[in-house]
Amino acid sequence: MAETITLEVCVDSADGLAAALAGGADRIELCSALEIGGLTPTSGLLRLATASPAPVVAMIRPRGGDFCFDEAETQLMLHEIDAVAAAGLQGVVLGASLPDGQLDQRTLERLVRRAGGHGLRCTLHRAVDLCPDLAQATAQAVDLGFERILTSGGAKGAPEGLAGLRRCFGAGAGRIAIMPGAGINADNVHLLRARLPLTDVHASCSEPVTPASPQVLAFGFDAGGRRRTSRDKVAAVKAALLS
Repeated sequence: MAETITLEVCVDSADGLAAALAGGADRIELCSALEIGGLTPTSGLLRLATASPAPVVAMIRPRGGDFCFDEAETQLMLHEIDAVAAAGLQGVVLGASLPDGQLDQRTLERLVRRAGGHGLRCTLHRAVDLCPDLAQATAQAVDLGFERILTSGGAKGAPEGLAGLRRCFGAGAGRIAIMPGAGINADNVHLLRARLPLTDVHASCSEPVTPASPQVLAFGFDAGGRRRTSRDKVAAVKAALLS
C-alpha cells in the first residue's frame, strides 16, 4: 500500500478554492495574488473558506517583494493572524527575513506566539529559501514552534532543489514536516517521491489567465501574470501521489 502524502494546494479565489476541492486537495493554502507567491487573503475569501471540507491555512504576507518587515508591517501581520483565527481556520503561513537572508527570529517569535495564542498551527513559508544555511534555518524553525516548512530547497523549483531539500529533512530529523513546493506537477512529483521521505507536497496546480481585454491591461487593471487553479491539474497530482 502506498504511503499517505498530503497534497496542499494554494488558491487565491472562490473559483480556485472550488477547483482545488473538486480535484481532491487534502489541505488548502488560502491567499491572494498567486502570481507573486501569495499575499494575505481578503476577509471575504476567509469567510468563504470556513465551509471547506478540507483544512485551510492562510498566508500572512501584507505585501509583495522581500520578507524584511518593519514594525508597522509586523503589526499588520499580527492583526491578520487575529482575522484568520476569528474566521475559524486551522493555521497560518508565515515568514520574515533579515537583510542578509537569515530568518528574522525576533519577528517570527512574535508572529508564532500570536498564532499559538489562538491555537493556530504555523507553517514557515519560502522565505526560508533565501537563507544561506538551510539546515540552520530548519533547526530555528523547530525551536520557534513551526509545525511545517514549505520550501523548494533553496532553488527556483523543488525538483531542482533536491540537495537543499535533503538538508532540510536531515536537519528536521522528524521533528518538523518538510513540505516541498514550487514547480511541482504530475510529471515530476514521482522524482520527489523516489528521493525524499515525503509526507506533504505543496502545489499551485495553476494555469495562466488571459486578461479579459487589451484595454484592461492598458488601464492598469491587470498587470498580467495572473494564474487560476486547475481542477484537472489538482486531480492529476493527487492521482500521481496515490499511484
